[in-house]
Amino acid sequence: MKFQIEDVTVYFPYDHIYPEQHAYMVELKRALDAKGHCLLEMPTGTGKTIALLSLITSYALSKPSSLVKLLYCTRTVHEMEKTLGELKLLHRYQRLHLGDAARTLALGLSSRKNLCINPAVVSAENRDSVDAGCRKLTASWVRALAVENPNIPTCQFYEDYEKAASDAVLPPGVYTLQDLRAFGKEKGWCPYFLARHMVQFANVVVYSYQYLLDPKVAGIISKEMQRESVVVFDEAHNIDNVCIEALSVSVRRQTLEGATRNLNKMTQEIQRVYPQLELVKPPFLPADLVPSMLQIGQSISPFVFKH
Repeated sequence: MKFQIEDVTVYFPYDHIYPEQHAYMVELKRALDAKGHCLLEMPTGTGKTIALLSLITSYALSKPSSLVKLLYCTRTVHEMEKTLGELKLLHRYQRLHLGDAARTLALGLSSRKNLCINPAVVSAENRDSVDAGCRKLTASWVRALAVENPNIPTCQFYEDYEKAASDAVLPPGVYTLQDLRAFGKEKGWCPYFLARHMVQFANVVVYSYQYLLDPKVAGIISKEMQRESVVVFDEAHNIDNVCIEALSVSVRRQTLEGATRNLNKMTQEIQRVYPQLELVKPPFLPADLVPSMLQIGQSISPFVFKH
């Protein structure tokens, strides 16, 4: 159905709409006009996602100069795929009424574990193992060594993606994670790195909270997002837990012991390769200021290089 909310023509892909959905859209539209923040709450099962997507994308179609990008943040991959499924349905309905004028690029972005199509990598049992396996095949220094030694393994999907250069783009459309994997297999391109590249050109990006809230991840993924973007946090009551997790660090004794061994190995190697460098131990903090650190990591000594 199609209807007006003030000066915006709203495209809604169903024949009926709940009164709560319409009221939700009205308040959201006024928040967008005011270019401010908005907190909206609706009961479970009343169609929050499609109401929100319909209003924001319709607003962008009615006022193309007002909105640049929609960043839709979800808590889980399941919620991400559900959102993209609703968006795909909505996009078909908008194309039915507007034709090419409604063309858009929308995609989901997730971890390598959910986007990798290299059988040797994605078969790993957990996300960290997949990340490590990917980096072993795609790191710049590994690829540089592979040029001289063909026996060093690399990822053919990543190599073909790099060779395609500026031709490696997604056509307009709405892409779920499954769609991205299928497109990557068809083209022979890595869907993970393709999606990471295309987020800066997409009209709608659906991804995890961490990609915007975790400074370590956001500095890589979201640093080039336009400030004019509309940001939606779905199930926003989870934000505090996500922020606590993102900004917390857990250090175990095994981690400190492993760091100590690595530092000792690095020190020995540096002294072997660069004997002219003098390693100077800086003064420690008073023991009463860092008792726990000294107790757990007694053998860790920071070094400063002095030439």
